[in-house]
Amino acid sequence: MKSLTKIAAILLGLCLILGLVACSGNGGQQGGGEQGGEGQETTPAQGGEGQETTPEAVDDAALAAEVDALIAAIQVQERTAETDAQCAAAKAAWDALTDAQKELVEEADYFGRDTGDATQDNPLNQDEIGENEILVVSFGTSFNQSRTMDIGSIERAIAEAFPEWSVRRAFTAQIIINHVQARDGEFIDNMDQALERAVANGVKNLVIQPTHLMHGAEYDELVAAVEAYKDKFESVKISEPLLGEVGSDATVINADKEAVSKAVVEYAFSQYGGREQAESEGYALVLMGHGTSHTANVTYNQMQAQMDALGYTNVFIGTVEGEPEDTACDVVIEKVKEAGFKKVILRPLMVVAGDHANNDMADEEDPESWYSMFTASGAFESVDCDVQGLGRIPEVAQLYVEHLKAVIE
Repeated sequence: MKSLTKIAAILLGLCLILGLVACSGNGGQQGGGEQGGEGQETTPAQGGEGQETTPEAVDDAALAAEVDALIAAIQVQERTAETDAQCAAAKAAWDALTDAQKELVEEADYFGRDTGDATQDNPLNQDEIGENEILVVSFGTSFNQSRTMDIGSIERAIAEAFPEWSVRRAFTAQIIINHVQARDGEFIDNMDQALERAVANGVKNLVIQPTHLMHGAEYDELVAAVEAYKDKFESVKISEPLLGEVGSDATVINADKEAVSKAVVEYAFSQYGGREQAESEGYALVLMGHGTSHTANVTYNQMQAQMDALGYTNVFIGTVEGEPEDTACDVVIEKVKEAGFKKVILRPLMVVAGDHANNDMADEEDPESWYSMFTASGAFESVDCDVQGLGRIPEVAQLYVEHLKAVIE
């Protein structure tokens, strides 16, 4: 049964469609002729002596601006009682526009960009959970294919490894949840919704598995959210993120970082005859991480130290945000040039190939993307982009399973 909020959202959406159709259509009588009786011709109304009035012109820019305003209203991190209705209204307003009007929408990519088939994704928001639940928590992504292949691969690996546990999903980014809901009609739980669902279903033992790369700000926020619910379950445990403990400085490495480094490098170079073959042909692998102002940012330097310790001389790590220092794109370009490599493979050092991977790394039309900057340097014969998140690498998904085993067993 649909909730009252969803019903309200549908009704609001229908009302908005009717309103937009009335405004954009040219078959109405606004400013037009008076309607005669049956079989009679209509005559134009007179706007003055010897002048005829014309139907009111459609303000395409105003309609587009209205859609932008409706999109802006759901690009927020807090879910409210109006969120469902706002998502439905934004989608209804977008659908009511003509193709020409849609081109005037500043946020046209919000609904118009093709990111894959959302129906292939399982939001894992089902009830009937049972007493034991593994809640897989991700930041989230609105790129449908990445959600299915990167996050979904981890969730499926966990479900296969722990058949006696129910696996459910939560995203921490409400902005992304709203985007997916408005565009694709897919409902994904945020942390509070997922935890409330677990309580309502009588879950006794709850294990949280973050898909985060490190113990950063998002991980800290997750821990705080779970803390508020700890008394509602018999046991609550939080498993390690992908790269394990951060460590005190850039030289600290561990078994998790070593395992991830080996898996990522082997996977990335598998299409180039292997790492050594690729190196002999002048290929360098550049891994673009997110970056953060959190103290966990040292993790990226640790990963570079790990690559060096493994003898991966043709692997370089950079970051797109935070305080990159020696991991900024222009610095990484100089490092690759000085090392003498003439061919570059760009891949995200991110669990999910979402907005940053598709836009900041691989966007050929954005002069500030990593692809464009490496190409514009003129120092390389070729620049390839491999837009795949770490989550779809089987060995990486298995690391999450191993972290869960350590907590559960």
